[in-house]
Amino acid sequence: MRKYLVQILIILVLSSPLFTSCNLKQSKDEKVQLQAGQQYKIAVCDWMILKRQKLGVFERTHEIGADGIELDMGGLGNRPTWNNKMLNPVERKIFLDKLNEYNLEFSSVAMSGFYSQSFPTRDGVERLIDDCINTMNLIGVKVAFLPLGVEGDLIKYPERRAAVVERLKMAGKKAEAAEVVIGIETSLDALGEIKLLEEIGSPAIKIYYNFQNPLEAGRDLYSELKLLGKDWICQIHCTDTDGVWLENNKRLDMNKIKQTLDEMHWSGWLVIERSRDATKVRDVVGNYGANTKYLKSVFQ
Repeated sequence: MRKYLVQILIILVLSSPLFTSCNLKQSKDEKVQLQAGQQYKIAVCDWMILKRQKLGVFERTHEIGADGIELDMGGLGNRPTWNNKMLNPVERKIFLDKLNEYNLEFSSVAMSGFYSQSFPTRDGVERLIDDCINTMNLIGVKVAFLPLGVEGDLIKYPERRAAVVERLKMAGKKAEAAEVVIGIETSLDALGEIKLLEEIGSPAIKIYYNFQNPLEAGRDLYSELKLLGKDWICQIHCTDTDGVWLENNKRLDMNKIKQTLDEMHWSGWLVIERSRDATKVRDVVGNYGANTKYLKSVFQ
């Protein structure tokens, strides 16, 4: 009889509203913690780890310890379009199979050719944008990186603004139709970038923020992040110029950056581009492995 009374008592306790509420709260807390732990992911640029559209990028990224890869569109030079393997269905399948094999993701694609090519004046820009967006759709990527580069520097060449805006309006319409985003890197400060985005007027054109730019210009990185806010920033190159690893960088407070991004409720990919040790610039695994490990210790 006593045994049955004990069993009944246990059933009553387990089914009580107080016990159920505690369990639900615990499950909810665990879910929130899980989501918070997955708020930021770390990627590396394939061209910076010397594996631009090469199959070895997957093994190297795995060795570095990153979660994903920013895949470059390929070389440009005097070609009419990118030297891009992803438009070849056989090559693309091999890459996507390797991506799954190593349990990695493509964070974004990059039009890094525009670091040196002239976005405001180069012939055939519309085709380059088309091929980039087509590639994004084929490999399931939602963000493209577009640096306005040296020739598109609107501080040095303000007279090129109209051409830049016109071409970004064109790119924005194409990106909107494909439901993707093109993130631009500019030389402007945060207020200047907001004004530029408002002039372009497309929700598919956002800022791909690079920590190096405000740091080199002596601007307040943390204030700029807050001013832009989560809606204007699509992705971040989470590094400084080469010199020292991120953990040894005295002008970059990564914990303060995390606090700032947390307060902004920003979530997404942090992509490692530079911050290599200047004494061993070509030590790919050493440099990017150290920076990846450090960023994960702060953000994950």
